[in-house]
Amino acid sequence: MSYTVLARRYRSGTFEEVIGQEQIAQTLKKAIETGRIAHAYLFCGARGTGKTSTARILAKCLNCLKHDAPTSKPCTKCDVCVAVARGDDIDVLEIDAASHTGVDNVREIISNAHFRPARARFKVYIIDEVHMLSKSAFNALLKTLEEPPEHVKFILATTEPEKVPATILSRCQRYDFRNITTRQIAAHLAAICKQEKAHADEAALMLVARTAAGSMRDALSLLERLLSVGESRLTAADAERLMGLPKWQSLLELVSAIGDSDVGRTLTKAGAMLAEGMSGDALAAALAEQLRDLLILRTCPADADLVDASATATADLKREAEKFDPSALVQDITLLEEARRQMRQGHGGRALLDAVLARLAMADQFASMDQLLGRADTGATPPAPRPVEKKKLIEPVEMPAAVMRDIAPPAVRVREPEERPLAAAAAVADTPVTSKITPELTAQLELEPLIGAVMRELGGRIIKVE
Repeated sequence: MSYTVLARRYRSGTFEEVIGQEQIAQTLKKAIETGRIAHAYLFCGARGTGKTSTARILAKCLNCLKHDAPTSKPCTKCDVCVAVARGDDIDVLEIDAASHTGVDNVREIISNAHFRPARARFKVYIIDEVHMLSKSAFNALLKTLEEPPEHVKFILATTEPEKVPATILSRCQRYDFRNITTRQIAAHLAAICKQEKAHADEAALMLVARTAAGSMRDALSLLERLLSVGESRLTAADAERLMGLPKWQSLLELVSAIGDSDVGRTLTKAGAMLAEGMSGDALAAALAEQLRDLLILRTCPADADLVDASATATADLKREAEKFDPSALVQDITLLEEARRQMRQGHGGRALLDAVLARLAMADQFASMDQLLGRADTGATPPAPRPVEKKKLIEPVEMPAAVMRDIAPPAVRVREPEERPLAAAAAVADTPVTSKITPELTAQLELEPLIGAVMRELGGRIIKVE
């Protein structure tokens, strides 16, 4: 017999076996049990999250021969259930919209939909990647999708629901499939390894699950690739080597060098990792994920359970997290993602990566305006500003002795016009502008350099003498 890959062999066969989409499975079960079965469904979500598997389960529930009516628990053993699971049932047609995009393909579906099913209760059309249909094809499908024959059910699946016209969306019951959590994937992989009599460390399965990024199919494909090597036991080191990922310990040492602000050790460690064959993009991505874990450990409660790592690895990360400020981690992750984007576009390469790593290690030498204001609020002494030569608004002058002798109590009041900048007034705030004078000396006082400079600069005039 031909070999069947794990992704197909362990595909969910009932709603109870669906991983990570329990709410959707429960909703569909209740709809079947209460007889509220819609004529059209739209399953949206990322690749490998169970859209096609759920569509096949729904088709089996509708057409299982062991029951006289639709059931939420298909037998999985009758001819219809087995054929649907294989994807070759005569009454359950799976259509790839990526290769059948034209209006003629949709017209063929519409014309065949009027014929009753050969042996089942319903004729079910599963249209995968439905967003690939052309505009004309969507328009041709509208009427049939809104009012199909009573024996026809449509199940549409897509990874890009934003590309599906609103006229199609309004005619379907929409279900959004979320990414499967890393721990759920790891637990399922552990169960599969037990059935396959394969030995794998928890850290290795966690690494595979994390690399899959929410896709169960990707995780199963990666696991099969690792098991095919034939090792007696799959370890985290084997998984890192075979998947081309950075070694955990090397990555932790790189993070430690950055936290210690050691630029030389940072670049040396990164260079050693690149010399082992790792790409710059992979290194930046792994480092960003590591810094994300540090950010979670620094900002979230201990029981948040948001870090996908073993207990030992989490303890090491907590120790390194104390070296970083949360705001610096946010900026570091942003810099790494921007560097990845630049490197993917072919700009910078190794030089850009080294510059970014050096920038991360030198984070304590850079301060934002918020940090500077924070230092002022906490009473910290900011660095002395560099002296800047400014043009003096008023040159200091000495008053003649004869005038000073004649100056007596109250004063000349100088009015500042409202249109003058406040900065100019502040610049001369320490210069006295009131003096006790006699009316006879008013004209003479206006000719003095100091008073004249004030009046010229501020546009003032003597308005009252007391």
